[in-house]
Formats: sequence, C-alpha cells, structure tokens
Amino acid sequence: MVVKVYGPAYASPKRVLLCLVEKEIDFETVPVDLISGENLTPEYLQLQPFGSLPVIQDGDYTLFESRAIIRYYAEKYKTQGTDLLGKTLEDQGLGNQWLEVEAHNYHPPLLNLVLHIMFSPHFGIIRNEQVIKESEEKLAKVLDVYEDRLSKSKYLAGDFFSLADLSHIPFTSYLVGPVGKEYMIKERKHVSAWWDDISSRPSWLKVLEICK
Repeated sequence: MVVKVYGPAYASPKRVLLCLVEKEIDFETVPVDLISGENLTPEYLQLQPFGSLPVIQDGDYTLFESRAIIRYYAEKYKTQGTDLLGKTLEDQGLGNQWLEVEAHNYHPPLLNLVLHIMFSPHFGIIRNEQVIKESEEKLAKVLDVYEDRLSKSKYLAGDFFSLADLSHIPFTSYLVGPVGKEYMIKERKHVSAWWDDISSRPSWLKVLEICK
C-alpha cells in the first residue's frame, strides 16, 4: 500500500517524507496550496479538521500531526530501513526527549522567524521586527544548549541518527536559507558540524529533489 502525503511543498510534510525515505516506504504526494486556502476546503477539513499540514492516508488509516506520523512509521517499520528509534529503551527515551525539545523549545521561535520573514504578508501576517528580534534571541539560547549537547555526542540522542535529528531538518533548512540566518548555525562549532551531517543525508537530498 502506497502512503499518500498531503502538502509536500511545506516543511512539516517534508518531515514526514524524510522519515518515509529513511524507512524505505513507498509514498505519493498530493499538493495543497495554503496561500490559496486549499487547506480550508470542506474536503480537506474532513481529513484534518484544523486545516493544518500534513495529513497521511495509508489505506483506510488517516493520521495528522507530523511528529505523530513519524513516530508511527518509525515504530511500525522499526526493522526496515534506518532505525530511527534506537536499540535500547534508554536510546528511545533520549530520542523522545530531544524530539520534544525540538517541538517545544526549538520550533516555536524558529516558526516565528519563518512566518515573519518568509511568509509575511501572506496569511494576514504583518512583519514585526520586535517579534523577529525576540525570536532570534530565544532560538540562540536553545542553540547554545544544543552546542553543549553536541559537544558530547554526534547526534542529539547519542551516536545514532534519530527522529529527533530528522525532525529538525526541514525548518532548519529555512533558517539557513530563505530566513537568512545561517550564521546562527555556523557560529556554533558542534551545531554546525551536526547540521552539515544531517542536511547532507541522501534521504534529505532525495526529498528536495522530489519537492522541486
């Protein structure tokens, strides 16, 4: 059964595509244009009642929220493709810990930067320089914690590439690209090495090629 992924042009769905490529799972994509409001049509809201991306359909199974989706596939296909969970319960605990850090500490200020720099004036967002300044300061503090962590281990959960690392890739590619704040990564030695590693994975290069 081929997994159907909605909204491949955007970062959160790319998180799902990246996981599917790492797990060697067949998929197809369905474009959804947020700017024109395709995510607010009755048909789409039947799949995702909040109008957000992504959604997957896997046969008669529908699931939304990108981190829930990647956890589902990493567990369902644990022995297929890249093991993104870790070999031990302790590995899995650390992976889940840093995945939660990404969701609750790293992502919110980065999302503010993306919205106010990349997507203003779309979605009714007016660029706010104070929000940009405060968000950069918050993100810098998080990256300082990452710098310390990554001085002690190759990846966030240890010596293996996990869901926690994977989950950072799509939005961080915005940070170093169109958001124009690559220096936030490059000025931190261990964060920079980690980013160079994870962003050069064949799976991410394949996702970028698919989503051109």
